[in-house]
Amino acid sequence: MPELPEVETTRRGIEPYVTGQTIRAVTIRNRSLRWPVADDFERRATGGRIDSVGRRAKYLLFNTAAGSAILHLGMSGSVSIVPPDTPPTVHDHVDIELASGDVLRFRDPRRFGSLHWAGDALEHRLLKDLGPEPLGDAFDGDHLWRLSRGRRIAVKPFIMTASVVVGVGNIYASEALFLAGIHPKRQAGRVSRSRYDRLADTIREVLRRAIAAGGTTLRDFYGFNGQAGYFQQQLDVYGREDEPCHRCGAPVRNVVLGQRATYYCGRCQT
Repeated sequence: MPELPEVETTRRGIEPYVTGQTIRAVTIRNRSLRWPVADDFERRATGGRIDSVGRRAKYLLFNTAAGSAILHLGMSGSVSIVPPDTPPTVHDHVDIELASGDVLRFRDPRRFGSLHWAGDALEHRLLKDLGPEPLGDAFDGDHLWRLSRGRRIAVKPFIMTASVVVGVGNIYASEALFLAGIHPKRQAGRVSRSRYDRLADTIREVLRRAIAAGGTTLRDFYGFNGQAGYFQQQLDVYGREDEPCHRCGAPVRNVVLGQRATYYCGRCQT
């Protein structure tokens, strides 16, 4: 599933092509995404000028004076810029034709993505209760420490909770906990303030490195131009079960937490 680095990579890739462009037309070939696309989406979006392309958590925001189109890539979705005469494939569900002649195309084989319109995107039901952005000023170790007090949940699913902090997906949670030296099964309420300071730093470090590498391609994700991400080449623990830890040489372990594969070093993480 595309996580924050993959969505941010996509946002940066398409931004020069769509910012300042007027939406000439919208073609929706399949409204049956994770949630049905509203019947009035085309009417509300057509004619608007895209003033900016933003991101909130894993959602792309195409902002106009009248409102915003909110796009979630789901598990296998991607967007690309294509010439107007490019024939759609069976999984190309949405085309947004721009005044430049380019077409912003949304492809989603599994149809777990979604497309919405909102007058105020940040007040939309999917976005309004989200936690802070991990790369923003509102996120730090003190924030994690305060929300963790009394919590018996393991620290890994805790930092993957969207109401705590957004965008820390499974790969990036495993990697950040390794760098911070924190065992993923440790109770969130039993992690000290100083260790949360370190964890907040490593979350930011991992996400920034992943964005710089164009995200992580393990199976489905490809950027707007069809290129794979390369962060998987930098992974310390994720997907490396039984391989030697890069720090101490002990075999990397794998356990299921919250129904997600969790990789860690039993010697380096306590």
